[in-house]
Amino acid sequence: MAVITFQEHSFDCAPGQSVLDCLNAAGMGIPWSCGAGACQSCLMRATDGRVDPRAQAGLKPTQAAQGYFLSCQCLPGGDLTVVLGEPAAAPMPARVVDVTPLSRDVARLRLAPDAAFDYRPGQFLRLHRDDGTSRCYSLASVPALDDALELHVRRVPEGEVSGWIHDELTSGDDVAISPAMGGSFYLEGRPERGLCLIGTGSGLAPLYGIARDALNQDHMGPVWLFHGSADASGLYLREELQALQARHANFQYVPCVSAGPGPGLEFGNVHEVALSKLPELTGWSVHLCGHPAMVQAARRATFLAGASSRDIHADPFLPSAPRSGANA
Repeated sequence: MAVITFQEHSFDCAPGQSVLDCLNAAGMGIPWSCGAGACQSCLMRATDGRVDPRAQAGLKPTQAAQGYFLSCQCLPGGDLTVVLGEPAAAPMPARVVDVTPLSRDVARLRLAPDAAFDYRPGQFLRLHRDDGTSRCYSLASVPALDDALELHVRRVPEGEVSGWIHDELTSGDDVAISPAMGGSFYLEGRPERGLCLIGTGSGLAPLYGIARDALNQDHMGPVWLFHGSADASGLYLREELQALQARHANFQYVPCVSAGPGPGLEFGNVHEVALSKLPELTGWSVHLCGHPAMVQAARRATFLAGASSRDIHADPFLPSAPRSGANA
């Protein structure tokens, strides 16, 4: 008989009984709806123990890799320790290493956590200005390559957090961050598949991390990174990305502008440029980040080009200032 541990309590799970039924029979109140593995409202995550892959059917590979499973479909073959979805966690302290301008409105913020910080390049964290004000920012750093956490923060007009970062934070300041979240990251196990990375503005941050992580792990398939902006002034890290392209024959960096074309730049909306270069995306992994309208259009376009919906990744956090299309 398997033992299910949840919220520091342990429960015997009878043979043939699902994790959902076991916990709810014990009065734990696990949310559910369909009971058939379709709605995903009973999603849980195993922090210890092996989950039957059949309980992960329909989930994205990145979710499965993090231990998520459908509790209504999970008939445990051994002991499990589980939590609900994304468990809340208290912020942890970190120190500002430096704040460096990358463009006229994007700054690189590097942070040194006070304790071990587990993350995958491309995930995001929540940065707290105070108890009531925080914003989510994607991680551009790679644990194997970088000593500090790296965030790319676009200044938003009247942005409470972005203005504070750009104008007030300095080396040595103390801040608070929440654990990394999100399922948009490089997934090992298929080094031959193509990676298509499409972003606008500071949406480059997670794509920069994912590309470097994949290449550092000797990914063999093609890796294309498309970065879009209205004009060339918004295309930051161009030299770093061109140097990365020079070092890796399978990496292609494509800077795009939607106004004011220039030498070495593709002209047009970034997702349309991407699909003109990669019209067939069957079997590819796609990662999207940037303006919500672009992400929505690119999600549809890449799906129509053959990418499976399970292989199209765009983390769901939304801008705090909808007028700007970026985190504030």
